[in-house]
Amino acid sequence: MSNNNINFLKNIETKTKVYLVVIAIILILLCINTSAYILPSIILYILVITYTLWVYNKRKYEISSYINELTLNVDSAAKNTLINSPFPLIVLETDGNVIWKSSKFNKEFANVGINNYIEDIAKEIKKDIDNDNIPTIKKEIKIDNKSYQVIGDYVKIKQKDRRKTNKYMTILYFIDITQTKELLKKYEDSKTCVGIIMIDNYEEIIQRIATEERPLVMAEIEKTLYDWATKTEGIMIKTERDTFVYVFEQKFLEEMQNEKFSILDKIKEIKNNEKLQITLSIAISNEGNTNYEKYQSANDAMDIALGRGGDQAVVKTNQKYNFFGGRAQELEKRTKVKARVVAHALEELIENAENVLIMGHLNGDIDSMGSSLGLYRFSKTIGKDAYIVNNTKGMALENFVNTLEKQEEYKGVIIDKNEALSKINSNTLLIITDTHKKSYVEVPELLDKTEKIVIIDHHRKSADFIENAMLTFHEAYASSASELVTEIIEYGTNTVELKQLEAESLYAGIMVDTKNFTFKTGVRTFEAAAYLRKYGIDIIRVKKWFQSDLESYNVIADIVKKAEIINDSIGISEYEEKDKNANLICAKAADELLTISNITASFVMGNQGDKICISGRSIGDINVQIILEKLRWRWTYYICWCTIRRNDNGRSKT
Repeated sequence: MSNNNINFLKNIETKTKVYLVVIAIILILLCINTSAYILPSIILYILVITYTLWVYNKRKYEISSYINELTLNVDSAAKNTLINSPFPLIVLETDGNVIWKSSKFNKEFANVGINNYIEDIAKEIKKDIDNDNIPTIKKEIKIDNKSYQVIGDYVKIKQKDRRKTNKYMTILYFIDITQTKELLKKYEDSKTCVGIIMIDNYEEIIQRIATEERPLVMAEIEKTLYDWATKTEGIMIKTERDTFVYVFEQKFLEEMQNEKFSILDKIKEIKNNEKLQITLSIAISNEGNTNYEKYQSANDAMDIALGRGGDQAVVKTNQKYNFFGGRAQELEKRTKVKARVVAHALEELIENAENVLIMGHLNGDIDSMGSSLGLYRFSKTIGKDAYIVNNTKGMALENFVNTLEKQEEYKGVIIDKNEALSKINSNTLLIITDTHKKSYVEVPELLDKTEKIVIIDHHRKSADFIENAMLTFHEAYASSASELVTEIIEYGTNTVELKQLEAESLYAGIMVDTKNFTFKTGVRTFEAAAYLRKYGIDIIRVKKWFQSDLESYNVIADIVKKAEIINDSIGISEYEEKDKNANLICAKAADELLTISNITASFVMGNQGDKICISGRSIGDINVQIILEKLRWRWTYYICWCTIRRNDNGRSKT
């Protein structure tokens, strides 16, 4: 008899005892008052006890018989359900021993080597038991091109010897979800993706290509795009002279990504008499409940693509950006209309602000500081109090800051984090220069203190951009932030008279980022430099700001000396010492590696103590930004670090 049955009978017995005690008390009370009731009471109580025992035994027998019959019926039904289960199932012990298989299981997996799958499941179950983790089993496996969901619960097996460890078994159901998954995939594949395609250098095509050839070139571009859309069964509509909207099913997106958007290269192959390389920017998104929301999301992705210099595809899925292409050099825009518009808009924002805070990037360099000083003078000319936030004065700024601190006019202009937080309020204009990444600004906390934010930057746009800026002057073609600030100063409505030191800092910023006017320079770069030269720049003093001490120079030389050359064109080295300025050392070493013959890209890794830094440089068609974006997680940095570790024989381990 089961424990439940025994407990039930015990409850009945307890209640009967209570009744007998109550009757006995009543009879005793009667006997106390009248002695004549003693003998009848004893006889009556004996009869009551006799009857009670007879009834109790009879009920015990009836209940026991009923419960036993019910238990047998339930056990029979349970066994029948297991045997005739519509799902394949097995009874499995934690040691991997299969106690029983259903006929459906044997039939389902008759021609499949199922034992290997069962062994893997048993290993996982045993691992859970060993770790005292006994959850409900629920996992998905693939067997012979079919998908199954395996579900089950652990059951503890009773053992006579209590000293032995607990033993478990489980009933595992194998539910075929192949059709469900196929339907789900079909549903996902049928979702709409919205893309925007833009011809990067449309204006240059119009200006440079001859009038009679222009229609042929444009027709070839459009034909190539429409043919590409047809292959994906999509719809492409030309909405503007240089812009197309592209709608297609999601099932083709993976194929595009696997091909790395080959359409980018096909467009470049279109020939013209001017030998002008035509490039595209593509933005695709599947985020949003409606097509309009997906279009808006694609618009955001297009801003990223253009901010990174064009000639690439940006795919936005699951709140993440994936980048493809981006190997072409950024195209300089000759028109200065945008610089004028930005200058006027910035003047208006400064006039309406209570004060101005100017902030560069973490571990600022001379471009960051030079552009900040230019904006400081721009703000002071309008009549507003302005401050430069600099919380980390690294070795790249040491010489310049020493020169700056000797000037009486700039005392109190450079403030640290605590002073900045005390001066900022909701009516403060915060200008970010030489970066657009919210995680890379000097004091990220300032971004949450005001909604009046301006961004001036020249780096290729990343996914970690500051989203709530009121005004953005982001030109990836520009050589430096100092070049952009110089144009703002030049084309503002207020006449700005730069101090000699301010002009020299802007000039120095351009020099550093262009490697002495040899890298990423355009017409507008030299025009900005010429404008600054009017302020009597002392080139010798500027040159001294860049001088390194002998110890730093030897460190850089040692890094270059032990560099490894990969594929005859990529230089890789490391800076092993723990140094908080390792990022600056690595940057200089990476620049130095590019001076070696045939080296078109360089990577130098360093140890800052709490993290690994990587500096990448390129003068060829290798886009180091895309490579480094793939290496943003710490574990990947560690893997890359290990790849250049040497054995005793000097050869790399992997």
